[in-house]
Amino acid sequence: MIDRLVQAAEVLSARGRVVVLTGAGISVESGIPDFRSEEGLWTRYDPYEYATVSAFRSEPRKVWRMLAEMEQVLDRARPNPAHAAVARLEAAGVVEGVITQNIDGLHQAAGSRNVVEFHGCHRTLTCLACGRAFGRDEVRSRGVPPPCDCGALLKPDVIFFGEEIPSRALEESHRLVRACRVLLVVGTSAEVAPASHMPWLAKRAGAIVVEVNLRPSAITATITDLHLAGPAGEVVHRLAEHVLAGRGAAARTG
Repeated sequence: MIDRLVQAAEVLSARGRVVVLTGAGISVESGIPDFRSEEGLWTRYDPYEYATVSAFRSEPRKVWRMLAEMEQVLDRARPNPAHAAVARLEAAGVVEGVITQNIDGLHQAAGSRNVVEFHGCHRTLTCLACGRAFGRDEVRSRGVPPPCDCGALLKPDVIFFGEEIPSRALEESHRLVRACRVLLVVGTSAEVAPASHMPWLAKRAGAIVVEVNLRPSAITATITDLHLAGPAGEVVHRLAEHVLAGRGAAARTG
């Protein structure tokens, strides 16, 4: 593992222009179970009954029961060492951007500035009737489900099944991966489109794919160049330490 960490750190340092693609696995150590895991929401709520945009439109109060439980988990979560390491690499000029499937906002909370949120975020809500937008804290005292000033119910700005990925997020993610020289994939099974397309786009553009996952994913045996097995908080932190230490040593000798 040490040899592979050093090898991956050398790739990140030598090639630069790193883009990070993250999924649920990077936030597990922050106390957010993968929705599909044994402890995840989908064991108690059928996603086709609670997580479709048609379900929200037809039975919003029912769907908000699930959303309220999700909010409690997200409100307690804090960035872990993996989020912090990605932010440090961005501040050092190694990472150019983050593409995340997560809605928790932990990359931004850790200090990452260029973050593309494929599935939206839970920090804002929009009224489907009048279109007015609110911050989560603005409506926290309004109860569950929170009403808009116009009387209609608010919907979190997360992408439900049946909704399209925002065009700006899709365009920016394509721009990032096509220009990157290294794609660092962290904590995603790489099975859910369109995020699952990103490693293939990067590979076709000539990037090296470095993967950090507990177990092999859909891309490990096909396009991953270096697979670092282990929890994201430990592996990404150690990877960043190697990269930043190497850059510091180069600066001192230069």
